[in-house]
Amino acid sequence: MTIRPATIADTEEMLALIYELALYEKAPEEAKATAEQIKESFFGENPQVFCEIVEVDGEIAGFAIWFLNYSTWLGKHGIYLEDLFIRPQFRGKGFGKALLKHLAAICEKRGYGRFQWWVLNWNEPSIEFYKSLGAIAMDEWTIYRVSGGALTELAKQ
Repeated sequence: MTIRPATIADTEEMLALIYELALYEKAPEEAKATAEQIKESFFGENPQVFCEIVEVDGEIAGFAIWFLNYSTWLGKHGIYLEDLFIRPQFRGKGFGKALLKHLAAICEKRGYGRFQWWVLNWNEPSIEFYKSLGAIAMDEWTIYRVSGGALTELAKQ
């Protein structure tokens, strides 16, 4: 097993993993990213989002997509994990944990103060896995989102 940063040559495989994750999360119709969007976001002039690939014997087993966030209270950046996905045939072998350890090491090396992510409430296997690593639920917070037509309307106000 190796973990490496994604390259532009991984674009199609990244799209496939994004779709597989959307299927797992029961929302395949919401996976609308295109190859051009992935190329620009991850490999353009000033990328703001990053992808780590886990490979096993030359085959891509999964990925972690992340970006920087910031804590005003700590005065430090942190990592926000947008997506973590390991293909079913590779699960249970420690590859997800290896990706999380890899990102935690990036936090430590760069002096970041936090490493956080969201998990769907129904995803009990993942919740138990994250708890086993020392992660705690931030239950006192409620996530809000403005998107689509509501985002357009808010921008017009």
